[in-house]
Parts: sequence; structure tokens; C-alpha cells
Amino acid sequence: MTTTLITGSNKGLGKETARQLIAAGHTVYIGARDEARGRTAAEELGARFVQLDVTDDASVAAAYAQIEADGRLDVLVNNAGIEPRLAGNAIPAPADETADSVRATFETNVFGLVRVTHAFLPLLQKSAAPVIVNVSSGLGSLTDLSNPESYTHFYPALAYPASKTTVNAITVQYAKAFPGIRINAVDPGYTDTDLNGHAGIQTVEEGAAIIVAMAQIGPDGPTGTFVSSRGPVAW
Repeated sequence: MTTTLITGSNKGLGKETARQLIAAGHTVYIGARDEARGRTAAEELGARFVQLDVTDDASVAAAYAQIEADGRLDVLVNNAGIEPRLAGNAIPAPADETADSVRATFETNVFGLVRVTHAFLPLLQKSAAPVIVNVSSGLGSLTDLSNPESYTHFYPALAYPASKTTVNAITVQYAKAFPGIRINAVDPGYTDTDLNGHAGIQTVEEGAAIIVAMAQIGPDGPTGTFVSSRGPVAW
């Protein structure tokens, strides 16, 4: 049986990804900072709970120890992420963002991803078919972000797209460094979640589909790619 850890999965895309992977036969760990919410989600779905704050070294180390003691890990879904919003759920303009605000976004979206991936690599490398899925965004595509015809072009803020572009670069570099692991970035699309104040136009079921698909690829599957449900996404 495939064992999967999903970070930030007590709600939204992470929780729906867990639901779909459990239905596909995976044993899933719900990784969540909030123990009460995480345990509630795990009980609802028939998953296992692991307390996991991706911004905290000790929390990640404890999560690793728990999962290692249980025996194995085959798939890591780096889903935990934040998108800064101003009062009234407004997207910040570049003039509103500071080094500190950008750093706060990177702490979860980038450094957290690296922290968790680095910690769990030894366990993943013991799997016969290890997979890492990094949840990125269409806003991480520099090609689309700079194209006036793209639906992402309107987005003004600095921190979130920059963090997801960095996730894409990290995905490529990890994929080159670990050819035995299938490592890919995915764009779920503009999905209705708490992250964007429920402004998204897709359901979580639709958004999670590409995450679920890439979590189930085999040893001969793609690696070092950036894809959505529509196919490859331009870097």
C-alpha cells in the first residue's frame, strides 16, 4: 500500500487531495499545524494525523520520527502555503509589500517546502517508487505572468508569485539531483479556497485532480515538470 504525507491538509486542496488518494487506496497522513483541526480532518477522512508546522525545525523532525516509526513513506505532497491579503481580502500592490512581508510568505511557501523535503528525503529514498508533488501555481509561470493575454497577468503582488516561481526552480533542481524520485510541480488552477478568500472559480475537487494524478505516477512517470489539468505549463 502507498503511504502519503500531505502538508497543510486539514482543509482546502490538501484535504480534498487526501480524500481522493484515500479513495484510490493510499494510506494518508494529514499534516497540519493545528492539532484539533488536523485530527478532526483525519478522523473524518479515515486518515492518520501528524502535527506538522513546515516553518518549524522541531515540528518537522518530530513528524519525520513519527512516520519513520510507522514504517514508510512513498509520496510527499508539499501543499502547505500562504497568500498574503490586506484588509477586506485585497491583494497587496507592490508598494504595500516589504522585505519582511515577502520573507513571511517565503518562510512557508519556499523554506517550509525545502525543510520538509530535506527531512523526508532519506525515508522517501527507501521507497520502491518515491514521488514528490510540489503544489505551485499558474502565478509561478513567468511566461504567463508577463503575458498581457494570460489570466494571471492582472495579479499585482510580489510575494506569492515569486514564491511559486522559486518552488518551480527548486522542483527542477531536486528532480536533477534525485533521478530515482519522480518530482514535479503542479498548478491546481484558480480554486475556491480560504487561501484566496473563496474567489476561485474551480471546486476543490477540480483543483485537486492534478495533484492526485501526479501523486500516483509510477517509476517511469515524468519528473522535473510543471503541469496542470490542461497539460504542461510554461515556465
